[in-house]
Amino acid sequence: MSTVANHTPEIAIDVHGLTKSFGGREVVHDLSMQVRRGTIYGFLGPNGSGKTTTIRMLCGLLTPDSGNGTCLGYDIRRDADRIKRLVGYMTQRFSLYQDLSVRENLEFVARLYGVPDARGAAREMIARIGLRGREEQLAGNLSGGWKQRLALGACTLPNPKLLLLDEPTAGVDPKARRDFWNEIHALAAEGLTVLVSTHYMDEAERCHEIAYIAYGHLLAHGTVEQVIAGSALSTYTVTGDDLNGLGDELTGKPGIDMVAPFGTSLHVSGRDKAALDATVASYRDDPRWHWQDSEPSLEDVFIDLMGRSKDNFQG
Repeated sequence: MSTVANHTPEIAIDVHGLTKSFGGREVVHDLSMQVRRGTIYGFLGPNGSGKTTTIRMLCGLLTPDSGNGTCLGYDIRRDADRIKRLVGYMTQRFSLYQDLSVRENLEFVARLYGVPDARGAAREMIARIGLRGREEQLAGNLSGGWKQRLALGACTLPNPKLLLLDEPTAGVDPKARRDFWNEIHALAAEGLTVLVSTHYMDEAERCHEIAYIAYGHLLAHGTVEQVIAGSALSTYTVTGDDLNGLGDELTGKPGIDMVAPFGTSLHVSGRDKAALDATVASYRDDPRWHWQDSEPSLEDVFIDLMGRSKDNFQG
């Protein structure tokens, strides 16, 4: 058996210096990271930033141009076939058979993977994902949320050790999203490691750790608290009249790195607290606005990172 020596069982993924190019364009640059077993690890970043390419390299589905590492104790270059058998992959697009019933889809997957007692395994999964009473319904007639549950059931039925979720809740209503994430947390508590790419901040906050990737570069990673602290952003929340006008006026001034509307307020942030305070000082006495010192949110951090990474990419 071709396993890698010195593998630590609690580390599911350990990679160093992964780089990948397509058509002469570097999509992922010198990426290193570790993911612990049973962790829900979220990947965020702009579209086309290399998130999916990174996730596929981490588990041997895509061979890096350079770099190395292990996934589930196997070498990502030499043992890709072994790794693939231990991975469940759920894409954004529903990929089961629309003209088969819920039960038929799950029984088919069970037989495909050689799961003992395919009918019993499908029956147990139907109960687990809350689809009792819908067994004979055609998959194509399910709502987005139910399709998502079925897809999750299908990719976890062969009992994978690693689950890849590529924007799994796009176009799904908030309650279905919350139910889905409750199930993901239950699976992680049982030891399943989950890699998920998402655009939703509330989903990012439900991950144990997160990574922000922009144009192939890993710009920030760690727990949500660590990523926010590492941003070194200071933030003011402003309420009052004509916030659009105020935002336009503040954008680009010294010490101000980000201005963004949040509902009926405006978030004004900067990495240099002294320069930020100096710029906003003349506005704080204006009776039209109320300024409050506040903690930066994860969304503040990502808007700031996105703005900076775009500049780096274009420059």
